[in-house]
Amino acid sequence: MSSSPPKPLGPYTPVVEAGEWIIVSGQVGIKDGSLVDGGVKAQTAQAVENVRQQLATVGATLADVAKTLCFLTDMDTFSTFNDAYIAGFGESRPARSTIGVAALPFGATVEIEAWAHRTGSSGGTRS
Repeated sequence: MSSSPPKPLGPYTPVVEAGEWIIVSGQVGIKDGSLVDGGVKAQTAQAVENVRQQLATVGATLADVAKTLCFLTDMDTFSTFNDAYIAGFGESRPARSTIGVAALPFGATVEIEAWAHRTGSSGGTRS
């Protein structure tokens, strides 16, 4: 796993702190500047990893994520996506919405946006 988060694909901020909330812009399955091979399973795993890396830049973890908004270009891959999503988030699975879309940036099949919440300045997990 790469230790530095991917650079944004466009003119946006990849992670923003807004009070106790941390918003991670949509992450696709890019590693080292290229879309990972392996279809929706590999891209989901990498997108979750990219969310984790973005959160780490502000001292948060996947356990802090309260909500994700996920986009799939093919809803027939929903089951495969779910398996990879569960593997990535483990027991700390947040609330989620999943939407089918016609296309995603960089030719990705999956994109994951995350909203994390922490209390106080030292971080914390959701209840």
